[in-house]
Amino acid sequence: MMTDSPGIVIAGASGRMGRMLIRTVLESRDAQLTGAIERPGNAWVGRDAGDLVGAEKTGVIVTDDPAAAMDRAQAVIDFTAPGATVELAALAAKARMVHVIGTTGLGDDDLDKIAAAARQAIVIRAGNMSLGVNLLVQLTRKVAAALDADFDIEVVEAHHRHKVDAPSGTALMLGRAAAEGRGVDHDAVADRGRDGITGPRERGHIGYSAIRGGDIVGEHDVIFAGEGERIVLRHLATDRQIFARGALKAALWGQGRKPGEYDMIDVLGL
Repeated sequence: MMTDSPGIVIAGASGRMGRMLIRTVLESRDAQLTGAIERPGNAWVGRDAGDLVGAEKTGVIVTDDPAAAMDRAQAVIDFTAPGATVELAALAAKARMVHVIGTTGLGDDDLDKIAAAARQAIVIRAGNMSLGVNLLVQLTRKVAAALDADFDIEVVEAHHRHKVDAPSGTALMLGRAAAEGRGVDHDAVADRGRDGITGPRERGHIGYSAIRGGDIVGEHDVIFAGEGERIVLRHLATDRQIFARGALKAALWGQGRKPGEYDMIDVLGL
């Protein structure tokens, strides 16, 4: 490992993504793990981060003090919860560092606070960090632009039983890309749930369906359904490490950038 490689802090260290991110950074030749954060009272606090993910001891002790952990780093990777992400955004702005956000379920107020932090921090936020999904977003935008409202658009997503928000952040990325392709306001045409006697589907609406079960990592279909034909764009994730690798790529890409809000389309040069 290069001694001058960027220092990375992992927020939500004990979570599924947190553990994967710690291992990914430890395996990287281009970055070094300098911090790991958890909530006060979490059983991981005070223990060695490497030891906790089955790697060699690193000397990086999991802390419940985000400011202290981030003081020694160049980037923080954050797949946590909206409240924690907003707090980390303010700290990243103060430190003028890279903040990679994979947190989903962010509300308008949360996004406003993150935008304010991006005046001083380099914020890279995406509902999905994988190369394949971001290519799918681009394809969705292009297909939606090519087809008129005679083709109904439905975004179908599936995730593990532990996911707490729906539709997924990735599904919303895809729906918004479809709306952009058609030149319409996403929120005005989004149909996020159907139950009971709903009546016929409204022309031009973008529908969402969510499946939760088992250990599904992530599956997303964008269906363009017309009379007599359907076009289906699909991405299947079978290994959570694709998100960790993408997040680390974003953290490294952000080094030396000007403050502002970026996404994976920027990181991947798409």
